[in-house]
Amino acid sequence: LPSHLQGEMASAPRLASLLGLLLTLPLGPHGLRPQALRMSARERASPTRLRRNALNRAAIPPPFPTRVAVLGGGSFGLAMASVVGRKDIPTTVLMRGEEDVEYFNKHKEHPRYLQGIKMPNAVRATADPAAALRDATYVIHAVPVQHSRKFLTEVEHLMPPGAPVLSTSKGIETSTLQLMTDILHDTLGPHRSTAYLSGPSFAAEIAQGLATAVTIASSDPILADDFAAIVSSDSFRAYTTPDVVGVEVGGAVKNVIALAAGMSEGLGLGTNAMAGLVTRGCWEMRRVAMALGAQPSTLMGLSGVGDTFGTCFGPLSRNRGLGVRLGRGEKLDDALKCMGGVAEGVPTAFALRDLVKRVDNSYRLDLKFPIIFGVSDILEGKLEPREGLQNLMMMPIRAEMIDALH
Repeated sequence: LPSHLQGEMASAPRLASLLGLLLTLPLGPHGLRPQALRMSARERASPTRLRRNALNRAAIPPPFPTRVAVLGGGSFGLAMASVVGRKDIPTTVLMRGEEDVEYFNKHKEHPRYLQGIKMPNAVRATADPAAALRDATYVIHAVPVQHSRKFLTEVEHLMPPGAPVLSTSKGIETSTLQLMTDILHDTLGPHRSTAYLSGPSFAAEIAQGLATAVTIASSDPILADDFAAIVSSDSFRAYTTPDVVGVEVGGAVKNVIALAAGMSEGLGLGTNAMAGLVTRGCWEMRRVAMALGAQPSTLMGLSGVGDTFGTCFGPLSRNRGLGVRLGRGEKLDDALKCMGGVAEGVPTAFALRDLVKRVDNSYRLDLKFPIIFGVSDILEGKLEPREGLQNLMMMPIRAEMIDALH
């Protein structure tokens, strides 16, 4: 530091702190330090380097001032708004109805979703997309997958330039068999920075401040770290990974497994049956993820088995609850009418079956994905839940891990 500025800096600690922060920021084209440009892609993405960079970035806060827009005023959108709002970050939730907005802003709770749970004072609501997005520096997308493409197409022109998007939507689009990463790319353009959150995370527990751990995936590790810093607290912990496909597949497939687990409970088949069913379902999840290019280790983490266990065994799971109703003999349409939220597992089951047929051309898919195919047959009315689960018990005797034979 030049000597003529040292005295000034000593009397201006905030300016000194700002300068110190600026000196630690990445330099050079595309946000990379010059030495990083000379590294190969493999060197830059090595686990050791990523861990070291994450530690170096841990003290660097996200850009200031941080203002968050949450797109979607359902249960999970409200839960994420509560996570950010508890850190006194100005947060705007985009809702659909003016009546809901007026009630929320007056009482700090939603009239239908997460009833009785007060939102932080830093959270407000609006029904105007332009108002929600006008000054946002970060965007959290919490619209169900099947409605995301239409919604994002309508608001794309309002998205602030450079504002990254964190998607919390889980599932597979039925019309295109695409994941949210593809939908965001198609609707918001290839240059929009994106990340994806998944893991065992019931909205009500998050909003109540109960301990929760999730995974945030992004091809940009700096963005994943920034989003993790924004949402993490002493009750909400976010870990990061570069495996976007693995995180997305885990978040989608677990809903289908939960439907099967619920049917098993509804039929009264016992704990042994459910444990075996969920374990085999996780194996099918792994096969799908690997066929799409994911890392198998990702499915052993929070966004894979973690989210699956929570959804299959947790009393707050809508997909498990729907499966229980079906196992007890209710018709699908009647069971869906009684639910208070979206059960993404239903459309995902059909999309997942079709996606498996697209990406895996091997012999006897019905033997390799019996749970995925069986759940979709039950939902289509081709099988009764008891028939479907009995079929699993009549599967040919073979090695537990098919991959071990190859």
